Amino acid sequence: MSDVPLMNRRRALQRGVSAAAAAFAVPAFVPGHVFASAGSPGANERIVVGIVGMGIRGCQLVYNIPESGRIAAICDADSRKTALAAQELGDHWHVQADYRKLFDRKDLDAVLICTPHHQHVLPAILACQAGLHVFVEKPLSRYVTEGRALVKAARKYGCVVQTGSQARSMEMNRFACEFVRDGGIGRVRVVEAISYGYSRPYPADGLPEEPVPAGLDWEIWQGPAPQRPYNARLTGYWSAGEDTWRGWLRSLAGERADWQDGQWHRTWLGWQDYSGASLADMGAHAYDMIQYALGADDSGPVEFWPVGEGGALDSRVDFRYANGVEVRLNRGRHAPGPATGAVFTGEKCRIEINRNKFTTNPPDFIRNPPDPALAEKWEQGTWLARWHIQNWFDCIQSGELPHADVEIGHRTATLCHLIGITRQLQRRLRWDPQAEQFLGDSEANALLERPHRKGWELPEL
Repeated sequence: MSDVPLMNRRRALQRGVSAAAAAFAVPAFVPGHVFASAGSPGANERIVVGIVGMGIRGCQLVYNIPESGRIAAICDADSRKTALAAQELGDHWHVQADYRKLFDRKDLDAVLICTPHHQHVLPAILACQAGLHVFVEKPLSRYVTEGRALVKAARKYGCVVQTGSQARSMEMNRFACEFVRDGGIGRVRVVEAISYGYSRPYPADGLPEEPVPAGLDWEIWQGPAPQRPYNARLTGYWSAGEDTWRGWLRSLAGERADWQDGQWHRTWLGWQDYSGASLADMGAHAYDMIQYALGADDSGPVEFWPVGEGGALDSRVDFRYANGVEVRLNRGRHAPGPATGAVFTGEKCRIEINRNKFTTNPPDFIRNPPDPALAEKWEQGTWLARWHIQNWFDCIQSGELPHADVEIGHRTATLCHLIGITRQLQRRLRWDPQAEQFLGDSEANALLERPHRKGWELPEL
């Protein structure tokens, strides 16, 4: 760290008084200065970060820290993960189990939060209160009102909060979404995207209690979620054993690891206590492109309704924006619509926007598309979010809002939550995106928040 006192340094970063981060060259390996170590050249000028959550995503992001930053500390409720990550990726890091203690460190400027979904907002707010800038993985929140609380915290404490929706920084996605938003395909007639499934409630008769594995702090892992007896089906990750996990960590140093392989199945995704399943996970990617392309980053749809048969976990839901544009969520493995985007049919053209690419019908409708090299840089090795984190770093220095600002992340997560509520109630719902309330439906409004477990409540702002 520099000789500037900690809080003065943090306030300076929050005010954006430093120059914007310089452009960096892309190295062919992970540079040693990514890792915190004594005597690292230029370390005092870098943004010092901690990572909360050392599962699949947290370990990936180690390789996505730009040259203008360095890792000083990692945190996870499971000491098996932090121990292996420190051994394989950076043994000079400080290791912590409780993120509340991590934020007390005096050498951090910012944190990346890569925990299960139910532990996104609380640590992010606590980090803001500690004067730290935040990169929080999508979906931003587990329910609507906590997402709004994080927006308020970011604004109150002057922190730059970036949602980990990296398509927002991908040049192909930015060009295509802004092309649609600015009228390039004419008036949008309809939007089609994939309908993703929702998570299941905890069984009424519970799950058998199992011994908590050595190294796992089950109290911290559960955090604000309801207290449950430990059962391996609630967490996942370790079914393949420590040796396989270690091998996967080592593979990150080479070509992109197959991190979605079944042996790394994240079973917590399937439980409502912890996640909205693929609706909130993959849906946060796909529906974010809809919000962006329709110019709804500070609002959202105004009406939702169930379509056809189905239950609370998988029924189709369509929705409408105030300008009349309807979005159809198609069910089925081969349903129309890209996995991480949507198809927009306009008066002049049909455009499909997916991760890091887009196509049009007719094919030559866009005469001056972006340089393909802008897409290629995102496909190298394990760098899935490097330039998205760089955008966050740049905004920490400049004071500008990042590409996936906390308000944007909140609005997209809210859209996912509202689809889930419509499925649960199986009726048409009208939504006021400014008041963030359903119109004339107290039962639906009661589902906009969830109680936090005692000792894990959201702090008063």
